[in-house]
Amino acid sequence: MNHELKSYLKLHFIVLIWGFSAILGLLITLSAPQVVLYRTLFASIILFILLLLRKRKLNIGRAAILKIIGTGFIISAHWILFFWSARVSTASICLAGMATCSFWTSLIEPMMTRRKIRIYELFLGLFVIVGLYIILQFEFDYVLGIGMAIISAILCSVFTVLNGEFTKHHPAYTITFYEMFGACLGTAIFMLFYQPSLFVLPEIQMDWTYLILLAAFCTVYAFAVSVEIQKVLSAFVVNLTVNLEPIYGIILAFLIFGKQEEMSGGFYLGTSIILLSVLAYPLINKMVKRRALRSDMIR
Repeated sequence: MNHELKSYLKLHFIVLIWGFSAILGLLITLSAPQVVLYRTLFASIILFILLLLRKRKLNIGRAAILKIIGTGFIISAHWILFFWSARVSTASICLAGMATCSFWTSLIEPMMTRRKIRIYELFLGLFVIVGLYIILQFEFDYVLGIGMAIISAILCSVFTVLNGEFTKHHPAYTITFYEMFGACLGTAIFMLFYQPSLFVLPEIQMDWTYLILLAAFCTVYAFAVSVEIQKVLSAFVVNLTVNLEPIYGIILAFLIFGKQEEMSGGFYLGTSIILLSVLAYPLINKMVKRRALRSDMIR
C-alpha cells in the first residue's frame, strides 16, 4: 500500500511537470520552432546515452524505425503549435485547448484501430464543444491561440494512438529515442523552409537552463517515471490523473505570471465544462465495461 501511495504521488508530480511545459515555453526567449528544435535535440542525445549505458537495442528494423521517425514529425508539429499557441495567447488558453485531447482521441482511435465509436464518448464530446464555444464567446481575441492548441491536441491524439501500437512490438525507450530524433529532424526541415535564420544558438544563459529542464526533466525524466509508475498503478488511474494536467498548468501559470494570466469568468466556465467532461470519461468508461462484464457473466 505504501509503495502504491508513493507511485500515486510520483504520478501527480509528473503531471505537474507536464503542466509546467507551456510555462517554460513562455519563459524561453527563443521562437516556438527553436524551443522544439533544442528540446528534441537535447532529449535525443540524453536518450541515446541512456540506451547505450543500459545496453538497450536500437536496431528494431528499418520499416519500424521509419514509421516511428515519421511519428516524430507529427510530434514536432504538435509541440510547435503547442508553444506557438501559448505565445500568441496565454498559457491558460493553450492548456484549455489541449484539454480537448481526450475527446479527439475518442474519435481518432476508432478510425485508426477500426473499433466502434462509443455513444457516450460522442455525448461527452458535445460538452467539450460547448466549453470551447463559451471560451470563444468571451475570449475571441485569442481565437488563433485556441485554434493552434486544438490542432495541437488533435496531433497529440494521433501520435498517442500510434504509440499504443508501437509499444506492443518495441521497447518504450527505443520508441521515444527515434520519435525525439524524428521530431528534431522534422523541426529542422520546417525551420529550413519557414525561416532559415532561426538556426541560432540561445544568447541568454537562462534559455539554456530552461531548455535543459524542458528536455531532461519534462521529457526524458517524466517519461521514464511514467513508465515505471504503470508497473504499479492501473491504466485507469494513470489516465484519470493525467487529465489534471491542464488544471495544474493553469494554476501554475496564474501563480507565475499573475495578472497576465487572468481571464474572464466565461473562460473559467468553459474550461470547467471541458475538464469535467474529460474527467468524467474514464469513470463512465469503467462503468460501461463493468456492465458489459456483468452481462457476459449472466449469459
